[in-house]
Amino acid sequence: MTRIVNKTAKLEVFDPPMCCSSGVCGPNVDPKLVQFSAALDWLRAQGIQVKRYNPSHQYDAFAGNATVVRAITEHGLNCLPLILVNGSIVSRGEYPAKEALAAKAGLSRTGAPAENLGVA
Repeated sequence: MTRIVNKTAKLEVFDPPMCCSSGVCGPNVDPKLVQFSAALDWLRAQGIQVKRYNPSHQYDAFAGNATVVRAITEHGLNCLPLILVNGSIVSRGEYPAKEALAAKAGLSRTGAPAENLGVA
């Protein structure tokens, strides 16, 4: 099966402070974080560039991104997680489901770029 990808998409996740990079460690793992982590792995498999940052471990990624600094200044830490696609905020304060992430990254359910879904 051939997959078509939106090669320009760069998805960045700015998580709230967690004990590890994915939040899927320790005795009380949030099932939403497990699903979100799996969705990010799926996006990577589709060719989307995915980066994930935790302020406890990658403070410079937060401090060095003006969009993130502005969002936290205006909305506080409750805006985390922030999800950016190509530098623009597409989600704030929640972990979207796989289908929503795919759409935000410009992919259809099949992995094809969303702009190619129209009927000619």
